[in-house]
Amino acid sequence: MQKTLYLFASGRLKRKDNTICVESEEGTKYFPVTSLRDIVVFGEVDLNKKLLEFMQENEVVLHFFGHYGNYVGSFYPREHYNSGYVILRQAEHYLDPGRRLNLARKFVEGALANILQVLRYYQNRGKDLAPYIEPIACLAGDRLPLCGNIEELMAIEGNARAYYYDSFNIILEGAPFVIKGRSKRPPADPLNALISFGNSLIYTKVLTEIYKTHLDPRIGYLHATNFRRFTLNLDVAEIFKPIFADRVLFTLVGKKMIGPGDFERHGAAVLLKESGRRLYVKELEDKLQTTFYHRRLKRNVSYQTLIRLELYKLEKHLIGEETYEPFVSRW
Repeated sequence: MQKTLYLFASGRLKRKDNTICVESEEGTKYFPVTSLRDIVVFGEVDLNKKLLEFMQENEVVLHFFGHYGNYVGSFYPREHYNSGYVILRQAEHYLDPGRRLNLARKFVEGALANILQVLRYYQNRGKDLAPYIEPIACLAGDRLPLCGNIEELMAIEGNARAYYYDSFNIILEGAPFVIKGRSKRPPADPLNALISFGNSLIYTKVLTEIYKTHLDPRIGYLHATNFRRFTLNLDVAEIFKPIFADRVLFTLVGKKMIGPGDFERHGAAVLLKESGRRLYVKELEDKLQTTFYHRRLKRNVSYQTLIRLELYKLEKHLIGEETYEPFVSRW
């Protein structure tokens, strides 16, 4: 099974025969290129065109994060799987207001359904989360179906997430951290720092999986397509952030695996130190390799595989084979 290689230390990244060679203060390590799905770079890493050509030949995506864990950008190799037919259907669905709205609504529907699953999980374990579950369920069940445009959908999702993030203080009662609303640029407290870091990783996870499909990551539906960035991965990530990023956060903080010493303040920003980033990515990768029984496929699949399956469902919707329904966790 292919894996994600995370590089925290500074050094050099180069090709050595059919391996990726990583030279750093931690030593020299070699990774068979066929074993890698993508590489996530946090340290200051030197590389050259020869390496990028090697990455393109072997369909390995590179994601770059800044010194403080902020997403910078990706090396997205020349597409090997892009289909003109699928791209045309993507564009048709984007340009048709009704079809675009339908898909955008499905992404929000999946996001809110998974948020509610997370809250009900903790409510069943003794947390008083009814004050948060009820308004989110109302938004999902009553107001979401009535939305007539993308702006209204975004507002519904924003309101639901405001309730959701407030619930973190109940779920993590007794933890050394408190969240006072969502703050992104910059994150104002440790929980916001964890949310931002986790979300960025999920965006890159989905982007890598899109590369392995016929889809074009530049054509999204909930997040407007523009000249500067990928958007489809942002759409699909909405479904998975609650069950991947947030579950990792609750595990790390709730079990006191991560604490105040794993954060540092820079002006108004609170950021994860390298120790915290290492803990987070380990827990996330453990989660993604976990398998569960997929009812439709009638076999066990990993959560990593689940992302690709979601994209295949989207492809089938775009070409008219099957109506898209977002994945909703059953735990």
